[in-house]
Amino acid sequence: MPKKSAGPLLFRELNGQLEVLLVHPGGPFWAKKDRGAWSIPKGEFEDPEEALAAAKREVEEEIGFVPATELIALDPVRQPGGKVVYAWAIRADLDPARVRSNNFSLEWPPRSGEIQKFPEIDRAAWFVIAEAERKILKGQIPLLRQLRTKIRM
Repeated sequence: MPKKSAGPLLFRELNGQLEVLLVHPGGPFWAKKDRGAWSIPKGEFEDPEEALAAAKREVEEEIGFVPATELIALDPVRQPGGKVVYAWAIRADLDPARVRSNNFSLEWPPRSGEIQKFPEIDRAAWFVIAEAERKILKGQIPLLRQLRTKIRM
């Protein structure tokens, strides 16, 4: 059974352009990667938790707010590694500095015996769709295209 994750695809209109909020993963592996490294804020879930409940949990845990607007369901996408990503588009205008992150532990440097903590997300930013398609993980590009189709921008 493939791993599953769920989360919000926050969007806004600014100066007549559609923008989406993406997050950059923390930790040493991602530190120097930019193009094709960003993601929607999401988290893994397992049955019996529902995908929508997991997405709402991620909004609260990583973005720090409860959406009061309509959630627009997007079709799930399968990333190249097999993980299935469920997403809901939410219109919001959020300060990226409000995004908070949990930490994870990792032996770093490798084989050093030292365990260090790193943030799951080291930064968040708004991107116009064309730039977001260059920044986001390849397997999540279909979410951006679905968003554009569903809100007709």
